[in-house]
Amino acid sequence: VSLSAQPPGGQVALGDRLVLSCAVAAGTGPLSFSWHRGGSRAPLGTGPRLELRHVGDNDSGHYQCRVSDGDSVAE
Repeated sequence: VSLSAQPPGGQVALGDRLVLSCAVAAGTGPLSFSWHRGGSRAPLGTGPRLELRHVGDNDSGHYQCRVSDGDSVAE
């Protein structure tokens, strides 16, 4: 699983836009994605991209992409 962020570098100013992308090199079946922040179980999004239009104080933290191809899960 590879992750990328726009803008690159991992830091964003308040009010800026942040786009996180998640990609998988290989998978056997249809892929399902879910995004999580700080270990939360409730997903923030369910696609290969997560967009935060106006980053605020409550958006800070570590983000995680979870990908499943039906047989295995990568984070």
